[in-house]
Amino acid sequence: MRRTRAAAVGAVTLSLVLAAAACGGGTTGTEGSNERPKTLTYWASNQGANLEVDKKVLQPELDKFEKQTGIKVKLEVVPWSDLLNRILTATTSGQGPDVLNIGNTWSASLQSSGALLPWDEKNFEAIGGKDRFVESALGSTGVQGQDPAAVPLYSMAYALYYNKKMFAEAGIAKPPATWEELVQAGKKLSKDGKWGLGAEGSNLSNNIHQVFVLGKQHGADFFTPDGKPDFTSDGAVAAVKQYVDLMAKDKIVAPGNAEYAQNQSLGDFAKDKTAMVLWQTASATFKTYGMDEDEWGVAPAPVRSGKPGQGTATNSMVAGINMAVFKNTKNIDGAKKFVKFMTSDEEQIILNKAYGSIPPVKSAQQDPAFDSPALAVLRDTLTTSAAALPQVPEESQFETVVGTAVKELFADAAAGRPVTTESVRAKLDKAQQQMPKK
Repeated sequence: MRRTRAAAVGAVTLSLVLAAAACGGGTTGTEGSNERPKTLTYWASNQGANLEVDKKVLQPELDKFEKQTGIKVKLEVVPWSDLLNRILTATTSGQGPDVLNIGNTWSASLQSSGALLPWDEKNFEAIGGKDRFVESALGSTGVQGQDPAAVPLYSMAYALYYNKKMFAEAGIAKPPATWEELVQAGKKLSKDGKWGLGAEGSNLSNNIHQVFVLGKQHGADFFTPDGKPDFTSDGAVAAVKQYVDLMAKDKIVAPGNAEYAQNQSLGDFAKDKTAMVLWQTASATFKTYGMDEDEWGVAPAPVRSGKPGQGTATNSMVAGINMAVFKNTKNIDGAKKFVKFMTSDEEQIILNKAYGSIPPVKSAQQDPAFDSPALAVLRDTLTTSAAALPQVPEESQFETVVGTAVKELFADAAAGRPVTTESVRAKLDKAQQQMPKK
């Protein structure tokens, strides 16, 4: 989905980027210049159902900014499948945009490149102050104890979306609250060419988001407290196996979902082919597919037992989109004005309402537009039961290598090959060997 990052690094590995960071990307310790004060380039992430939806949402707001400031913003909406590669290349070449969107889980990784403007107290004051933003959103803007590398723009959390019609036809009275209940419901729903749960098995970052949450529920974090990879702990292995077993053993996910990476599971949901999806703020996308709001319900994502909360009761990662500025921008004053504009109360309400996300700005979050039952579930999750992915420099590489391991395991499941504890551990051990050595 728009907020789920298919972050295949490809030829440009993060370790290469960090080694070469001093060669470009504005890493000189300066804040750029004002050589081109009348223009800005902006890489926006794909938040809508497709790139054209984003252009329709964003262009009127960019025109408004130009009218207010005289600064023209050149917009490019970049698919998630390309975004991280594009950013990493720009950090080494110095040929990037002035302002860009980044997935909040990438903040620490990109911060370590030195290419992004640090949001110190002075820079935060230029956009109205750091205390305007909710704490959970600020928690995913970079390494703790350092000035943030970005500013929160959209906040999101995972929830369980369920098709009310399919639930009624299967005689299921309420959405599942635990994984056992989800599997039981999924088996009732998986028949006649229809399936209980949708997944995006080839989407690396979606894989990470799901197994990270399951890891928390199994008492695993995938990194040690001092930031070293820990992919093969019993909890991490159990988490990955539990997720892949939804296809391999429980058979409530269609084998074809092993190849999904471009939101196909949302289309299946909208077409009554799949009864449930675990997703970040999906309502706006369902509307784009033509669904009415009363056709789906929203419930907290499952836990192993009891109710969602902290620790082993975590049921979502802290999801969201941050806004960053390249340090080598030729319009530093304009870039800050643009960030201030996009995080203003008015724009936060307009944009987050359009995308079905939650404003990370406290005052905007109080708008009645965000009081719907669906958004209330997401707000409660962010407040009470979500955890930030590890804020370590290697986070984006973690997404790539472990996300790929899960993708390969889904491929095994789809092909009928056994997915065992031993095969899961072997895949995760291989992934851990691919991480940079400290």
